[in-house]
Parts: sequence; structure tokens; C-alpha cells
Amino acid sequence: MPTKKELLAHPIQHLDITQHNVVPLVDAMAHMAYSARDTARAANIYDMMLRDTDCGVILCLAGSLISAGLQKIFVDLLRNNMVDAIVSTGANIVDQDFFEALGFNHYIAGDEYKYGAGDADLRELMIDRIYDTFIDEEELRICDETTHQITNSLPPRPHSSREFIREMGAYLAKNGKTPQDGGRDSIVLAAYEKNVPIFCPAFSDCSAGFGLVAHQHARQGKPHVSIDSAKDFYEITQLKIANPTTGLLMIGGGVPKNFAQDIVVAADILGVEASMHKYAIQITVADARDGALSGSTLKEASSWGKVDLTYEQMVYSEATLALPLITGYALHKQAAAARSGKNWAEILDKVSETVSA
Repeated sequence: MPTKKELLAHPIQHLDITQHNVVPLVDAMAHMAYSARDTARAANIYDMMLRDTDCGVILCLAGSLISAGLQKIFVDLLRNNMVDAIVSTGANIVDQDFFEALGFNHYIAGDEYKYGAGDADLRELMIDRIYDTFIDEEELRICDETTHQITNSLPPRPHSSREFIREMGAYLAKNGKTPQDGGRDSIVLAAYEKNVPIFCPAFSDCSAGFGLVAHQHARQGKPHVSIDSAKDFYEITQLKIANPTTGLLMIGGGVPKNFAQDIVVAADILGVEASMHKYAIQITVADARDGALSGSTLKEASSWGKVDLTYEQMVYSEATLALPLITGYALHKQAAAARSGKNWAEILDKVSETVSA
């Protein structure tokens, strides 16, 4: 059996879309059929979304995306004002992005491990597998403990996941985990520096959950930190109210997809007649026929009053294939040249102060 060092020998390399001008390729795909034409139309919709400077762009992340090599794409979107808010699973933000920001890696797994034949051996070596990638469980425990430390540093009250993740960004900045100090860039750090809020509606379902559990166990009977998912929902709804024109770029489905779509309805419940999301793109491999959320079409979302039908596109593709084309197209066409950061985190800090008062 290979040693742990031998298995964790080849780190995942994150794709750099700034180095690949895909504009001619995507333009050519527009004259093809099937998923090629869908992908080209999605790229054009994202381009339009960014050129509409009134539009607030919400990026939704589900599935194991950072471990797959997509981290730098999301960092570049943040750094180039191509994203105004993020709704994500906790795993992408904490177990994968923050984990790598701490200096750790995901690794390429050999083809022989893809389908589970060596999982028992991996468990003995404390190596976790995500399809064809590996992660070191011992390093992941360090990430758990770091979130525990961050939790202990916070005031003992309910926090939105956005507030907690902002403190994760502050931790990276204060502890030299930045490119300027020889560290790495990351989604959490870039969002912190650009005032882009990140929401994880199911935040405890990730490495941070272990830190929160350890914190609350140690504080039995005493005031403690908790995550308020209703506060998350209230905060992101306030963004919709403050910025009526919105667009969605959704990778995968699940909770992030529904959470971002639902803010239109939530605004209505608060007495504000909010417009549907003007633009919407979803990249997914899920099927619509079982009635599950991840595969439900954007046209179906329109029946709920969430997504306008004029500029919407489903792309049935695995994300590592379609996302670089869609985002690279807009980047190299300089679609965001006239955009500036919306500083939505500052708006939400004022909302939070009002609610707390």
C-alpha cells in the first residue's frame, strides 16, 4: 500500500482564467448546438449582467468546487468586481477555501481510487476522498480548531454566517495569511477585503460546525456564540430591497440556489414589491424529473415569482467544464470595466446594528 506522503504528492492546481482568452471559442460555440450553444448564451447573459451596472450579482456555490481547482476563478471574480454577494455551502467556504488559505492543499487521486476500492486504506491513513481528490484529515482538524478559536473570540450572541465568515477573513489578514505576506489569496480573504458578504445558510454543516459544537460544549450554561440562519435570510433580503435589480450565477443547486431565489418572495412578505431576478444562469448536472431542487429549471422558478424569463439559461454541464468558459468570456471582454464594488457588507452592518438595537 502506498504511504500517505506518496498519495498526497500532487496538489490540485487552480485554473487561471486570466491566462486563457476563451472569447473566440465561446463565440464559435454560439453557432453550434446542444450544451455548446447553451454555454455560449449563458456567457453572453453573464456579460450582460455585468454591463448592467445597476445589477447586483449573486454567486451561488454548491458541490465540491474549490477542491476541484476552481478557487482562483472565484477569487478573480471578486477581485474584478464581478460578484457582489456569495451564497455557498459551508464546505466550499470553510473546509476547502479557508482550509487552503491556512496553507493546506487538496491532492489529485489516482484513477484507481475514484470508485471506492481503496477507501478503507485511506481511512487508516487519515486521508479523506472527494471523488478523484484527496484531503489530509489531520490538516482538516487544524482547520476545525482554527474555527473554534475564531468562535471563542466572538461576542457570545447569535451571529449571521456572514458576520462569522467576515471574522474568518479578518483572521487571515491579522495572521499573515495573505499574498502580501507570502500566503495565498482566497475567497474568504478577497471577500473580506472587497466588502463582499458571504452567506452559508447551512453553516454548521461544515468544518466550522465542529468549532461551534466544541465552543458550545465548553460553554454549557453560559452565554455562547450561535449562528442565526433567520438573520442570514433577513440580511440578504435587505440587499434585494436596497438593490432591486439582481442577477444570479449559480453553480450546482441545493440550499444556496433556493436561498438566493427566495429573497424576492421574502421582500414581498416584508411589504416591498421586489422585482424578480432579472438575470439567472445555472450550471448543473441534476435532472428535473425527480422534482428535486438542484435540477429544477429556472422557468419553474419563474412560476414562483423568483426569476424573470427574459435572460435565463440552464447549462447542463459539470462545473469544471462550463464555468471557466462562462466567466472567462466575461473577464476577457472586460464586461465589468465600468463596475465598482457595491460594498454590500457595509449596508448589512448597518442593518445588523438596527436589528440588534
